[in-house]
Amino acid sequence: MSEVANIYSCGFRITQPREYQKKFLEAGVRSDGRKLDEFREALIGIGPVSTADGSALVALGETKVICGIKLEVAPPKVDKPRCGYIVPNVDLPPLASSDFRPGPPSELAQVSSQLMLEIVLKSKCVLLEDLCIAEGRMCWVLYCDLICLNYDGNLLDACTMALTAALCNVKLPKAFVNEETGAIEIDFKQKVPLNIRSRPVATTSSVFEKETLYVDPVREELKHASLTVTVVTSNEISGSTVDSDNICVIHKTGGGSVNEEQIEQCISNGRCHTPFVLSLIGSALTKSEV
Repeated sequence: MSEVANIYSCGFRITQPREYQKKFLEAGVRSDGRKLDEFREALIGIGPVSTADGSALVALGETKVICGIKLEVAPPKVDKPRCGYIVPNVDLPPLASSDFRPGPPSELAQVSSQLMLEIVLKSKCVLLEDLCIAEGRMCWVLYCDLICLNYDGNLLDACTMALTAALCNVKLPKAFVNEETGAIEIDFKQKVPLNIRSRPVATTSSVFEKETLYVDPVREELKHASLTVTVVTSNEISGSTVDSDNICVIHKTGGGSVNEEQIEQCISNGRCHTPFVLSLIGSALTKSEV
C-alpha cells in the first residue's frame, strides 16, 4: 500500500507541482519536511582555493557556492582618488542546474552580482577608502568571483554568506611609497588582514499565494512562490563583539505585492537568523586560523 502511495505522490508532484506544494503548506509544513520557519543546514569552509587571496565554500542544503577573491592594483577613479574597487561577479553555470543556460550572464546572474556589490557597500563591510594605497595614484581592486556549484534555491543567502566569509579571509600585502624614488612598492611577504567593519547576513523568505510565508525556499518552492523578499542585516564589528540588528538592504523579486505584516515577519526572520550565521562564520574563521 505504501509503495502505491509513493507512486501516487510522485505522480502528483510531477503533474501538479503547484497543488503538491499547496497541500503541504496548508498543513503548515514543507514538502521536504521542514517547518515554515525552519532553515536548512548550513556549512562554511574557509580558504578552499589556495591560489586565491581569499576564498570560502558554502553549502546551504543542496545549494553550494564557492567564492574566490583576487587582488590587483589599479589607478583610482578621478572623482574618487581615495577609493579602491570591489567587483563581484556571480556565475551560474549549466552544470549547477538545468535552470541555467550557457552563454552570456543571465538576468539572475547580473542582478545577483549587482546586489552583492550593494550589500558590501551599504553594510559597510569593506570601505572603499580602506583600499587606497596612494591617493590619486594607486589602489586595490578586489575581484570577487562567486560560482554556484549546485543550485537548489536561495542563491542570495548562500552568495552573501560565501562573499562575507571570503572577504574575512583576505590578507592585503603591505604597500607603501618609496621615499627615495617615489615609486609604489608592494611587499608580498608582509600581509595584513583586510579591514572588515561589518559582516552582512542575508535572509530570504518567500510568499505562496499571497498568504503563506516561509524561509529559505528551495528551487521547487521558488517556482511557485508569489514573491520573494531578502532582508540583509549589517552587523558592525566592535573589538571582539558584533552589533547586529541594522537592516541595510531589502530586496524583493516577483510581481506580487507584500503587506506590512509580511515585511515585518521577513525582518523578524532576518534578525532571528543572523546570530546563527554570524556564529557559523566566526567558528569557520577560527578553525581556519588553527
